[in-house]
Amino acid sequence: MRVVFEKLVWAPFSEISFVFSNDAVVRMLNSQYRGIDKPTNVLSFPLLDFVAPQIPAAPFSAPLLLGDIVLAYETMLKESRDFGFSVCDHSLHIIVHGLLHLLGYDHQKEEEASVMESLEINILKELHVLNPYA
Repeated sequence: MRVVFEKLVWAPFSEISFVFSNDAVVRMLNSQYRGIDKPTNVLSFPLLDFVAPQIPAAPFSAPLLLGDIVLAYETMLKESRDFGFSVCDHSLHIIVHGLLHLLGYDHQKEEEASVMESLEINILKELHVLNPYA
């Protein structure tokens, strides 16, 4: 997947921590950090404060630590069934979604959502995953 994200990640070596968890843990994190008392499919915790698409002026000599992506297995499994996607395809979508959040993209406003969804669709297309928004 590194090749797919080269256009988005400005450091040739970047690190992301993935936490594969359950709904109970994600619900607790969602409540603690977002004030929403329910599980969600993915939470992203960026280590850097980027405004997408911002590119640092100088190259990095060490890996750029982008942050953590926490995935809720039960929610992702339920959504896969509900939407009729394979678990693999839906997982890729949720990982791409979380990565874009680490890079400063958001979907709180309609314009932001349109940009982020377009990026997700294009990245997933390169991974041979159908448009999840169709």
